[in-house]
Amino acid sequence: MLYPFTFHPIFKQRVWGGRELERLYGKGLPPSAPIGESWEVSDRPGDVSVIANGPLAGKDLRWLLEQHSSELLGHSTPPEARFPLLIKILDAREKLSLQVHPPPAKAAQLGGEPKTEMWYIAHAEPGAELYAGLKQRVTRAGFEQKLRDGSVADCFHRIPVQAGDAMFLPSGRVHAIGAGLVIFEIQQNSDTTYRVFDWNRAGLDGKPRPLHLRESLESIDFQDFEPGLVSNEFRPISPGTEIRSQTLVNDPLFVVQRYRIGPLATFSLQPHRMQILGVISGQLELRATHLNVLLPGQFVLIPACLAQASISTERPASFLLVQLRLPDPVQKE
Repeated sequence: MLYPFTFHPIFKQRVWGGRELERLYGKGLPPSAPIGESWEVSDRPGDVSVIANGPLAGKDLRWLLEQHSSELLGHSTPPEARFPLLIKILDAREKLSLQVHPPPAKAAQLGGEPKTEMWYIAHAEPGAELYAGLKQRVTRAGFEQKLRDGSVADCFHRIPVQAGDAMFLPSGRVHAIGAGLVIFEIQQNSDTTYRVFDWNRAGLDGKPRPLHLRESLESIDFQDFEPGLVSNEFRPISPGTEIRSQTLVNDPLFVVQRYRIGPLATFSLQPHRMQILGVISGQLELRATHLNVLLPGQFVLIPACLAQASISTERPASFLLVQLRLPDPVQKE
C-alpha cells in the first residue's frame, strides 16, 4: 500500500541564486555554489524525484507512476505519462530574466511545452518586487522597439511584494522575479522558458545566456495588462474553528489553497484525493499510514488511495495544499 511520500530535493545552480534555502530551511546545499532552485517534486527527464522515506525509499516518482498510477493519482493514466506538476522553491538573490512560457496554442509549433504557474512569496526582503504582465497601453510594436533599444524592462508591470503574497501566471504572461525573494512555485510539468531580456549579464560560464526573441514574441499575450496579486482574504473552514483557508489558484490545471491552523488543532484532509502539502511555517504532524513530522520548506505527496489523513499542530502553523483538477465524469448516454 502507498503512503505519504517525501522526496530528496534536486538542487539547481543558477547565476541569480544564493544560499537562503540553507539558512531558512536547513537544506543541505552543495558547498560554495549559488543555488537558485530546489526541485521538491519532479518528474522531468533526468530530474526525477527520489523517495526519501518509508519502505519505498530509493524508488522514484517515475517508478511510482509506472507501477501505481491509479493509486497515486486516483484516475487512470498511461504509464508513459509524466506527473502533471512540478514543485520548486526558488531563491532569487538577483533578478531573474524577463521571460515568458508558451501558451498551449503556440507551444507545440514552437517545440516547447505550456507552463502555467503560481508563486507564493515565502520570504521577501524590503523593496522586493515582481514583474508580471505588461503596463497599460504597451503594444507589440512598442515592445519590439524597446527590445531593439535595450529598454524592454520599461514595458513590464512591477508589483511590490511581501511574504504571504501570491501571483498567478498563466502561460503567455510575461514575468520575472525580482531580487531578494524566496518563492514556492507550483507549476505545470514543463521546463520551457523563453528569455526576453537578461539584464546584459553573463551566465555561470561567463558568456551571455541565450535569448529567445522570436519564440517570446509568438508567446506573449499582448492584451495582458497590469495583473494584480491574489486576494489574501482568509475564511474559517467552519464557524468557531482555529483553521482558516484562502484559495490562491482555482484553475482547470490545479487548485492551490493556503491554510492557517491554530495551536492544538486537527484538520482532516479530503480522502481519496492526490494532494501535495508544503509547509510555510510551524511544525505539522501528518497522520496517515504512519506519522510524518513536517517542517518549513518540506513537501509531502499524499496518494489518492488513502482513505484517511489528518494534520495536527502543537503551535500555530501554515501550509499550502495543492490538488489536481479531477477529470470530468464520463456521461452515459
